[in-house]
Amino acid sequence: MDILADHDPAAFALVAAIHGGDLDALRALLAADPARANVRVGVEDRGWRTPLLMATDWPGYFPHAPESVALLLEGGADPNVSTGGGQPETPLHWAASTDDLEVAELLVDAGADLDVPGGSIGTPLENAVGYGCWHVARLLAARGARIDGLWVAGGLGDLHRIGELLATSPPPPAGDIGAGFWQACHGGQRRAAELLLAAGADPNARVEWASDSPLDVAGRVDTRREGLAKWLQSIGARPASE
Repeated sequence: MDILADHDPAAFALVAAIHGGDLDALRALLAADPARANVRVGVEDRGWRTPLLMATDWPGYFPHAPESVALLLEGGADPNVSTGGGQPETPLHWAASTDDLEVAELLVDAGADLDVPGGSIGTPLENAVGYGCWHVARLLAARGARIDGLWVAGGLGDLHRIGELLATSPPPPAGDIGAGFWQACHGGQRRAAELLLAAGADPNARVEWASDSPLDVAGRVDTRREGLAKWLQSIGARPASE
């Protein structure tokens, strides 16, 4: 697989086409050299990106991102490629972490591994739940992604899976039940929260990854809405009070 340095003009052209949503330019680049669909840009031991990773990189929602991803997949891009460096993540990890449902659907349809580990939190589903990316989280669960912990099942509101996990022997520790309750509140899942409360969850349970209480997190804006609000601010939208 080809590797391009960050400063290579060919790398600049790819990034500009993908992040700028220039579909004609991207088509031309792929037609001139089909191998560019999987080229690595960066340095092997310090991390690199392929075009699919460029298209799903934070903060996501680049212009025409679904169309760019579709072009790359049609051109043979590997949906299971992972970044180099110390924390390998796939395009699905990144689409999950920005709650880009349309892009995630394309990747899943193209054969992306739903349960690949190694993300900033874990699997793509675990990234989605952890970052409050509920649209992609529900997609991945519906497509068969494993739900391995109470915190994931709680965030999704999966009452059946919560019941299965609570019935294990030995039973889950109090910390796991509290994390499930916290995530149920994070995901707005009242019935899941009620089930976990009945199993012994502390309604003021705290988790190691956040300072918010369950009540605090129940009112938090999720990732997609936060991104939408920032976009509205960037185009000059103002609150009604102004």
